[in-house]
Parts: sequence; C-alpha cells; structure tokens
Amino acid sequence: MNWKNAINDYQLFLKIERGLSQNTIDSYTRDLNKLTQFLNANDVEISPIKIDKEIVQQFIYEVAKEVNPRSQARIISGLRSFFDYLVFEDFRETNPTDLIEAPKIGRKLPDTLSEDEINALIQSIDLSHPQGERNRTILETMYSCGLRVSELITLKISDLFFDEGFIKVTGKGNKERFVPIHYNAQKYITTYIHQIRNQVKSVKSFEDTLFLNRRGKGLTRQMIFTILKDLAIKIELNKKISPHTLRHSFATHLLKNGADLRAIQQMLGHESITTTEVYVHLDNSYLKEVVETYHPRK
Repeated sequence: MNWKNAINDYQLFLKIERGLSQNTIDSYTRDLNKLTQFLNANDVEISPIKIDKEIVQQFIYEVAKEVNPRSQARIISGLRSFFDYLVFEDFRETNPTDLIEAPKIGRKLPDTLSEDEINALIQSIDLSHPQGERNRTILETMYSCGLRVSELITLKISDLFFDEGFIKVTGKGNKERFVPIHYNAQKYITTYIHQIRNQVKSVKSFEDTLFLNRRGKGLTRQMIFTILKDLAIKIELNKKISPHTLRHSFATHLLKNGADLRAIQQMLGHESITTTEVYVHLDNSYLKEVVETYHPRK
C-alpha cells in the first residue's frame, strides 16, 4: 500500500463511515500530505504500513518549528486518527503515534462581540448598495440562529418553516437539526426573498439556495469572511472577527441572559455538552451573578 492509495481510502472512510464534512476531510488530508512531503524531502521511502514512531516523531519536531502548539496538537491528532484507521483495517498492528505526546494547550476561549458591537456592524451596512439588504439579512440570520458559515451558505428556502418559527439546518456530517429563528430575522429574510432575491436569476442547482451572489450562484465561505472584515474596518472594530464570532456571540449572549446550556447545545448542534461548556468560562461576571441570585445564602 502506497501513501496515495492509503490516503484516498482513508478519505472514503471519513466520508462514508464517519460522516465527516468535506472541510474536515480536507484538513486531515492536508496534514497527511505534509507528512508525505517531509518523507520525500528527506528521501525516506517507507509505506504507511511500515513507518515507525521515530520517523513520525522526527516529522513532528520539524512541524513544531513552523506552527503553534495548537496546530501541532491538531496535526498529531489527525495522524493518530489515520493510523487508527490502518489498525482498524488490519493493515498495521500498532499506531506509531500512540506514545507521542501532544503539546499541552489550554482551552482557547472563543472571541465574542458585545450586543452594541453587533448592532454597530449591522447598522454600518450600506442599504443603498445592491447587496446591502442581503448582507444585513445574512448577519441577522447568523446571529439569530448561531449558524456555522457552512450552514448559512447551504441554507435553502425550503428549509424555512416560519409558521412554526424554525429553520432546518444541515450541520457537520450532514446532520439535520431544527433551530428557532427570531421574528426579526424572519422579517429580514422575507423582505430579502420578495424584494431582492427575486431580482436575481438563479443558476441551475441554486434555485432553492437562500443567499445568492450577483451571478445567481451560492455564496462562498470567503465572501462571508470578506463582508464581516470590511464592516469591522468600517466601524474601526479593533477585534479579529470571523463568521464564527457571531456564532460564539449568539451562544454567549443566550447564556448570559439565562438560557439553559442544554438548549444552547441543541441549537448549536454540538454532539457533546463539553463543547458547549466553553461558554460558561467566557463571562465571570455572569457566574458571579448566578451565585448571588440563586445561592440559598444570598
């Protein structure tokens, strides 16, 4: 078995057996390609079945010179998953990464925006611009529902269930969930569909896609990043933000205002409550307020 065939088979395993998204699969693949590039650069001819801990460890040392500890830990995790797959398929007896320790990293708290900062971003949108109404609707939808950027750009008109107050979201691994949507976001989406989107001729296969570009195709992840980045510059926001920042802000603001952590977990589409618990650590003033409000000795 050569590296190319092993990686191709692994990609199919991740997609079919584990149901991972294409973005996640691409991330795993990039890290494996880095390993094969390292082997080629050092004239090491060895198959994925025969490679041992020492060679993998040497690769990790090289990687450590170029990336931060968090990225290094992610690469080690990706390699471990690949070799676990080879062991599972009986191509190997052991995993060469089992005794390789990942660097100790603290849990990174997500960046968030205040309610005032989110309002400032939305209010800075130029509604006289042809895409202004669309962009406002995009931000309102992301903040109202806590969507991932991939979930936003694949949202369909047929996913809107406004009579029930929900939208259907397709998340990681093509797992579907229903998320409540605020009436303000419903209002903006309805206006966008009937006054803006109907002016754009959709390209075949994008007829049901909610948010379209000027050419009638779906938006890209990069376009959403660019929209947010330009707005942040416009209001002189001295924070590094991304579409995920709106998702984090959605969860943080709900928790701060008394929402149940399990409910937030369900809306975000987190498989584990542990992933959602990171938001508990964001606002110590909120935790202090909880104790003062609910503790019997207050």
